[in-house]
Amino acid sequence: MEMTVRKTDLLRELQLFQGIVERKNTIPILANVLIEANGDGKVDLVATDLEVGLRSRCVASVAKGGALTIPAKKLYEIVRALPDTDIRIQSGAKGAVKVAAEKFNSRMQTLPREDFPTLPDATAETRSVTLPRASLREMVGKTQFAITGEDTRYFLNGALFVLGAETMTLVATDGHRLALVSSPRYRAEASGESPGDENAEGEFESILPKKTLWELTRLLSDGEEDVRYTCGENHLFFDVDGRQLISRVIDAKFPAYQRVIPKTNDKTIEFERDRLTSAIKRVALLSSERSRAVKFHIAQGAVDVMSSSPEVGEATETLAVDYDGELVEICFNAQYVLDFLGAADSENVQLAFKDAMSQAVMTPVGSDGCDYTYVIMPMRV
Repeated sequence: MEMTVRKTDLLRELQLFQGIVERKNTIPILANVLIEANGDGKVDLVATDLEVGLRSRCVASVAKGGALTIPAKKLYEIVRALPDTDIRIQSGAKGAVKVAAEKFNSRMQTLPREDFPTLPDATAETRSVTLPRASLREMVGKTQFAITGEDTRYFLNGALFVLGAETMTLVATDGHRLALVSSPRYRAEASGESPGDENAEGEFESILPKKTLWELTRLLSDGEEDVRYTCGENHLFFDVDGRQLISRVIDAKFPAYQRVIPKTNDKTIEFERDRLTSAIKRVALLSSERSRAVKFHIAQGAVDVMSSSPEVGEATETLAVDYDGELVEICFNAQYVLDFLGAADSENVQLAFKDAMSQAVMTPVGSDGCDYTYVIMPMRV
């Protein structure tokens, strides 16, 4: 294989592969990116860790077709360090690959193309829908931080994506908090049989792995075109701007999240989002590093945001609020509250609660975006 490609074009694609490739080297080929040149003025690039994969294309001048694999991280570092010029990539002798530009020459060892795993393709027995890009981007941003990092609870290592007839919903939880966001869905198109857990109302749902959501965020960051989503029996496909993200489905049952959302929270307080954010950040500086606990001392007309730690000290900041109910003290993990405040896109947010021990609910006030509900468990300290 022999080809020439612009640095900016190749670098843009290689950046997207850095989160995909396997760094632990349990299977060496998974650290490589597959480059296939077919002589049509473009080359195909593929990377996978067997759970998540990415296909993309890059404009190139192909002198000789073929396929090869190159260590993705090293190739990215070399291309990034080169000046803005043409880059030549050529198969060499004894399984080597030559990468050159202007007066720079390099030779990299590679692995056989035959060792690279084959990625699945969407089949006729799948259901495809077109999803609004801006809404999907917003939904992922408001939920992905609530996914657990504990491998022992495999069913929580992703977010539940539910496609209904008129809405789409994304839910994530780590057992201590739950983020739920819904948005209108449009331009649905079905072909073949409906996969997944389709119920009587025509909904179908899948659990999207945490890594899939992080990589989807990268793909959605720039551009305006809508997203083609295809749900297969074992894999999910997201087509974004000519690139395709492929994800293995988490085969598990997501918790009944509707039961977690309280219906009897009869006390509400409205905060200015930026003011509350600043207060929590300052007060949390003197909280316990282990618990990150901040206490809301809620009284008529004011909320004292408080923290204390035997090793460090204590801090309090008072916020004026419109509240005339009974005195309540409720304690939260500061980072959990800050995660919500950072994702909310409204000037004000509402805290709805019942007592010091029951789940509280935080929601944006007057937001023009997606419907957003954040359930947070109080801490016992």
